[in-house]
Amino acid sequence: MLQDTVQRTAELCPPEQVTIVTNAALVDTVADQLQTFPGARIVGEPAKRDTAPCIALAASLALARDPQATMLIMPSDHLIANRNLFTQAVRAAMTAIDQDPEQLITFGIPPTYPAEVFGYIERSAEPLPGNVFPTFSVSRFREKPDAVTAAQFLATDRFYWNAGIFVWRAATVLQALRNFEPAMMQIIDRIAATIDSPTFAATLNEEFPKIQGKSIDFAIMERYPQVRVIAAPFDWDDVGNWTAVERLQSLDSSGNAVDAQRHIGINTRSCIIRGDQQRLLVTLGVSDLIIVQTDDATLIAHKRDEASVKQVVDELEKRGWRELL
Repeated sequence: MLQDTVQRTAELCPPEQVTIVTNAALVDTVADQLQTFPGARIVGEPAKRDTAPCIALAASLALARDPQATMLIMPSDHLIANRNLFTQAVRAAMTAIDQDPEQLITFGIPPTYPAEVFGYIERSAEPLPGNVFPTFSVSRFREKPDAVTAAQFLATDRFYWNAGIFVWRAATVLQALRNFEPAMMQIIDRIAATIDSPTFAATLNEEFPKIQGKSIDFAIMERYPQVRVIAAPFDWDDVGNWTAVERLQSLDSSGNAVDAQRHIGINTRSCIIRGDQQRLLVTLGVSDLIIVQTDDATLIAHKRDEASVKQVVDELEKRGWRELL
């Protein structure tokens, strides 16, 4: 999926204009995965600080290369079909940015069911004129809803899933961050001052962990006055969650998504089951569960609580069990 994400940029920019920002511990693994994409820049974050600092760092790197740089921000765990439509949509966003460099553009996914695992974007009632794809002003961002609220969102026809894919000028997003997150940007600017110098890596390692982490949505997208959303014409899925397996994999007669060689399911319905290929996994009289069995850990969770898996990650870090992450 990382390779697919980078490959999506092939018709938009040369490889040397691609930057991957990842955890410092994954730099070598990412480099190994991208051997067919020579020239791409890989930067390792010395600490996890959420998406706003990550994007600020990438924007600073882009701006150092080109004061007029336009950025396309993509997570690497998304499944996107219709690559030609994706390229067309990004180019349409780039054209809109050229016409008004002060706006920030995101892509909204027209929802197909009342999902509780995605954030939502509420759009304006009427589209903005002069755009190839339907484009709207963003009224507000909404957090992951409960089932009732998600159904209400779907019924109004004015909500999109928040894909976390953005197009904007590097200079614009950095200025927005300076306005809304000055403490963060003081540190980012100290790092940026050393770009292309021998001290860059040391400065990044020393300064970046000082940042208080925040998502890009909380940092600027929910506060910036000129945010636009394009209705995505391409098929999209965020397979960064286990319920994506249910959407993408064929189900058995009881509605289970099973990936296990040695599984016995009795009176088991609507479960997502992934088993260790060597050990037997038995489910009896259960429904609506996520069950993941590996060689060193087992996860059992209700599907409605999937978002809470992040709390488990936090707890593992607190206990110093990083080998299980």
